[in-house]
Amino acid sequence: MVFKRRDRRSLFQILTEIIYPRGGWGRAFLYVQHRVRRLPDTPERIARGIWAGVFTTFTPFYGLHFVVAFLLARMVRGNILAALSGTFFGNPLTYVPIGIISLKTGYFLLGTRFDEGRHRSFFGKFADASRDLKDNIIALFTGGHPNWEGLQVFYHEIFFPYMIGGLLPGIVAGTIAYFLSVPVIRAYQSRRRAKIKAKFDAIKKKAQAEADLAAKAD
Repeated sequence: MVFKRRDRRSLFQILTEIIYPRGGWGRAFLYVQHRVRRLPDTPERIARGIWAGVFTTFTPFYGLHFVVAFLLARMVRGNILAALSGTFFGNPLTYVPIGIISLKTGYFLLGTRFDEGRHRSFFGKFADASRDLKDNIIALFTGGHPNWEGLQVFYHEIFFPYMIGGLLPGIVAGTIAYFLSVPVIRAYQSRRRAKIKAKFDAIKKKAQAEADLAAKAD
Protein backbone atom coordinates (compact mmCIF):
# COMPACT_ATOMS: atom_id res chain seq x y z
CA MET A 1 0.00 0.00 0.00
CA VAL A 2 2.84 2.37 0.91
CA PHE A 3 4.60 1.54 -2.36
CA LYS A 4 1.45 2.28 -4.37
CA ARG A 5 0.97 5.58 -2.58
CA ARG A 6 4.56 6.55 -3.37
CA ASP A 7 4.03 5.57 -7.01
CA ARG A 8 0.91 7.74 -7.21
CA ARG A 9 2.74 10.62 -5.54
CA SER A 10 5.66 10.31 -7.99
CA LEU A 11 3.33 10.17 -10.99
CA PHE A 12 1.43 13.21 -9.74
CA GLN A 13 4.71 15.08 -9.27
CA ILE A 14 5.86 14.24 -12.81
CA LEU A 15 2.56 15.40 -14.31
CA THR A 16 2.62 18.56 -12.20
CA GLU A 17 6.13 19.45 -13.33
CA ILE A 18 5.16 18.93 -16.97
CA ILE A 19 2.47 21.58 -16.55
CA TYR A 20 4.46 23.81 -14.21
CA PRO A 21 8.15 22.89 -13.72
CA ARG A 22 9.81 23.18 -10.35
CA GLY A 23 11.10 26.75 -10.09
CA GLY A 24 8.61 28.02 -12.69
CA TRP A 25 8.68 28.29 -16.47
CA GLY A 26 11.06 31.25 -16.31
CA ARG A 27 13.76 29.20 -14.61
CA ALA A 28 13.14 26.25 -16.93
CA PHE A 29 13.46 28.56 -19.96
CA LEU A 30 16.77 29.96 -18.67
CA TYR A 31 18.07 26.41 -18.16
CA VAL A 32 17.14 25.39 -21.73
CA GLN A 33 18.65 28.63 -23.08
CA HIS A 34 21.88 27.96 -21.20
CA ARG A 35 22.12 24.38 -22.51
CA VAL A 36 21.45 25.47 -26.10
CA ARG A 37 24.15 28.16 -26.03
CA ARG A 38 26.73 25.62 -24.79
CA LEU A 39 26.11 23.17 -27.64
CA PRO A 40 29.35 22.34 -29.50
CA ASP A 41 28.29 23.46 -32.97
CA THR A 42 28.28 26.52 -35.20
CA PRO A 43 25.80 29.32 -34.37
CA GLU A 44 24.07 28.83 -37.72
CA ARG A 45 23.51 25.09 -37.24
CA ILE A 46 22.25 25.61 -33.69
CA ALA A 47 19.92 28.39 -34.87
CA ARG A 48 18.59 26.18 -37.67
CA GLY A 49 17.85 23.54 -35.06
CA ILE A 50 16.00 26.13 -32.96
CA TRP A 51 14.06 27.12 -36.08
CA ALA A 52 12.96 23.49 -36.55
CA GLY A 53 11.92 23.18 -32.90
CA VAL A 54 9.93 26.42 -32.83
CA PHE A 55 8.24 25.65 -36.15
CA THR A 56 7.24 22.21 -34.87
CA THR A 57 5.22 23.73 -32.01
CA PHE A 58 2.83 25.17 -34.61
CA THR A 59 1.97 21.71 -35.94
CA PRO A 60 -0.93 19.63 -34.58
CA PHE A 61 1.23 16.53 -34.05
CA TYR A 62 0.98 16.59 -30.27
CA GLY A 63 2.99 13.81 -28.69
CA LEU A 64 5.21 13.62 -31.77
CA HIS A 65 6.85 17.05 -31.62
CA PHE A 66 10.27 15.56 -30.80
CA VAL A 67 10.02 13.28 -33.84
CA VAL A 68 8.90 16.11 -36.14
CA ALA A 69 11.61 18.45 -34.82
CA PHE A 70 14.24 15.73 -35.32
CA LEU A 71 13.20 15.16 -38.94
CA LEU A 72 13.03 18.89 -39.71
CA ALA A 73 16.46 19.45 -38.17
CA ARG A 74 17.87 16.73 -40.41
CA MET A 75 16.23 18.33 -43.45
CA VAL A 76 17.59 21.84 -42.77
CA ARG A 77 20.95 20.51 -41.47
CA GLY A 78 20.36 21.97 -38.05
CA ASN A 79 21.57 20.84 -34.65
CA ILE A 80 19.24 18.07 -33.47
CA LEU A 81 19.64 18.77 -29.74
CA ALA A 82 18.84 22.44 -30.40
CA ALA A 83 15.74 21.36 -32.31
CA LEU A 84 14.53 19.21 -29.42
CA SER A 85 15.18 22.08 -27.03
CA GLY A 86 13.38 24.48 -29.37
CA THR A 87 10.14 22.55 -28.91
CA PHE A 88 10.13 24.03 -25.40
CA PHE A 89 8.61 27.09 -27.13
CA GLY A 90 5.39 25.08 -27.02
CA ASN A 91 4.23 24.61 -23.44
CA PRO A 92 0.96 24.86 -21.49
CA LEU A 93 1.39 28.65 -21.38
CA THR A 94 1.73 29.07 -25.16
CA TYR A 95 -0.27 26.21 -26.68
CA VAL A 96 -3.59 28.06 -26.39
CA PRO A 97 -2.49 31.19 -28.32
CA ILE A 98 -0.55 29.01 -30.78
CA GLY A 99 -3.65 26.89 -31.37
CA ILE A 100 -5.94 29.91 -31.84
CA ILE A 101 -3.51 31.62 -34.24
CA SER A 102 -3.02 28.42 -36.25
CA LEU A 103 -6.74 27.64 -36.44
CA LYS A 104 -7.72 31.20 -37.41
CA THR A 105 -5.00 31.29 -40.09
CA GLY A 106 -6.04 27.87 -41.37
CA TYR A 107 -9.71 28.79 -41.65
CA PHE A 108 -8.74 32.02 -43.40
CA LEU A 109 -6.53 30.24 -45.93
CA LEU A 110 -9.20 27.60 -46.53
CA GLY A 111 -11.80 30.32 -47.11
CA THR A 112 -13.99 29.32 -44.18
CA ARG A 113 -14.96 31.09 -40.98
CA PHE A 114 -13.48 30.42 -37.57
CA ASP A 115 -16.19 30.58 -34.92
CA GLU A 116 -14.55 30.84 -31.50
CA GLY A 117 -17.77 29.89 -29.73
CA ARG A 118 -18.07 26.80 -31.86
CA HIS A 119 -14.48 25.74 -31.22
CA ARG A 120 -14.37 26.15 -27.50
CA SER A 121 -14.76 22.37 -27.28
CA PHE A 122 -11.32 21.80 -28.84
CA PHE A 123 -10.36 19.33 -26.12
CA GLY A 124 -13.79 17.72 -26.37
CA LYS A 125 -13.24 17.03 -30.07
CA PHE A 126 -9.77 15.73 -29.30
CA ALA A 127 -11.26 13.41 -26.66
CA ASP A 128 -13.94 12.20 -29.12
CA ALA A 129 -11.29 11.44 -31.74
CA SER A 130 -9.13 9.59 -29.21
CA ARG A 131 -12.12 7.57 -28.00
CA ASP A 132 -13.11 6.66 -31.57
CA LEU A 133 -9.57 5.56 -32.34
CA LYS A 134 -9.45 3.37 -29.23
CA ASP A 135 -12.91 1.88 -29.82
CA ASN A 136 -12.17 1.15 -33.48
CA ILE A 137 -8.92 -0.63 -32.64
CA ILE A 138 -10.84 -2.76 -30.13
CA ALA A 139 -13.51 -3.39 -32.80
CA LEU A 140 -10.88 -4.94 -35.07
CA PHE A 141 -10.42 -7.75 -32.55
CA THR A 142 -13.97 -8.06 -31.23
CA GLY A 143 -15.94 -7.87 -34.46
CA GLY A 144 -17.66 -4.61 -33.47
CA HIS A 145 -18.78 -1.86 -35.83
CA PRO A 146 -16.25 0.99 -36.15
CA ASN A 147 -17.49 4.57 -35.82
CA TRP A 148 -15.34 7.29 -37.35
CA GLU A 149 -17.62 10.27 -36.71
CA GLY A 150 -15.53 11.79 -33.91
CA LEU A 151 -12.33 11.40 -35.91
CA GLN A 152 -13.92 12.93 -39.00
CA VAL A 153 -15.14 15.96 -37.06
CA PHE A 154 -11.75 16.38 -35.43
CA TYR A 155 -9.91 16.09 -38.76
CA HIS A 156 -12.10 18.55 -40.69
CA GLU A 157 -12.67 21.11 -37.93
CA ILE A 158 -9.40 20.97 -35.99
CA PHE A 159 -6.52 18.93 -37.40
CA PHE A 160 -6.53 19.95 -41.08
CA PRO A 161 -7.12 23.70 -40.51
CA TYR A 162 -4.52 23.61 -37.73
CA MET A 163 -1.98 21.88 -39.98
CA ILE A 164 -2.50 24.33 -42.86
CA GLY A 165 -2.76 27.39 -40.65
CA GLY A 166 0.29 26.57 -38.57
CA LEU A 167 2.66 26.71 -41.55
CA LEU A 168 2.81 30.50 -41.96
CA PRO A 169 3.01 31.55 -38.26
CA GLY A 170 5.39 28.63 -37.65
CA ILE A 171 7.74 29.87 -40.37
CA VAL A 172 7.52 33.45 -39.09
CA ALA A 173 8.13 32.48 -35.44
CA GLY A 174 10.93 30.08 -36.36
CA THR A 175 12.64 32.65 -38.59
CA ILE A 176 12.47 35.30 -35.86
CA ALA A 177 13.97 32.79 -33.41
CA TYR A 178 16.72 32.00 -35.93
CA PHE A 179 17.82 35.61 -36.48
CA LEU A 180 17.66 36.35 -32.75
CA SER A 181 19.65 33.23 -31.87
CA VAL A 182 22.60 33.54 -34.27
CA PRO A 183 24.19 36.73 -32.83
CA VAL A 184 23.46 35.68 -29.24
CA ILE A 185 25.04 32.25 -29.68
CA ARG A 186 27.99 33.70 -31.61
CA ALA A 187 28.67 36.29 -28.90
CA TYR A 188 28.36 33.65 -26.16
CA GLN A 189 30.74 31.27 -27.93
CA SER A 190 33.29 34.04 -28.54
CA ARG A 191 33.16 35.09 -24.89
CA ARG A 192 33.50 31.47 -23.77
CA ARG A 193 36.47 30.87 -26.05
CA ALA A 194 38.11 34.02 -24.66
CA LYS A 195 37.60 32.78 -21.09
CA ILE A 196 39.02 29.35 -21.92
CA LYS A 197 42.02 30.94 -23.64
CA ALA A 198 42.60 33.23 -20.65
CA LYS A 199 42.52 30.25 -18.27
CA PHE A 200 44.89 28.28 -20.52
CA ASP A 201 47.30 31.23 -20.74
CA ALA A 202 47.20 31.60 -16.95
CA ILE A 203 47.98 27.89 -16.46
CA LYS A 204 50.75 28.08 -19.05
CA LYS A 205 52.21 31.19 -17.39
CA LYS A 206 52.09 29.56 -13.97
CA ALA A 207 53.76 26.40 -15.29
CA GLN A 208 56.47 28.48 -16.93
CA ALA A 209 57.06 30.40 -13.69
CA GLU A 210 57.38 27.16 -11.73
CA ALA A 211 59.78 25.79 -14.34
CA ASP A 212 61.92 28.93 -14.09
CA LEU A 213 62.02 28.66 -10.27
CA ALA A 214 63.02 25.01 -10.55
CA ALA A 215 65.78 25.91 -13.01
CA LYS A 216 67.14 28.61 -10.69
CA ALA A 217 67.05 26.21 -7.72
CA ASP A 218 69.20 23.77 -9.67
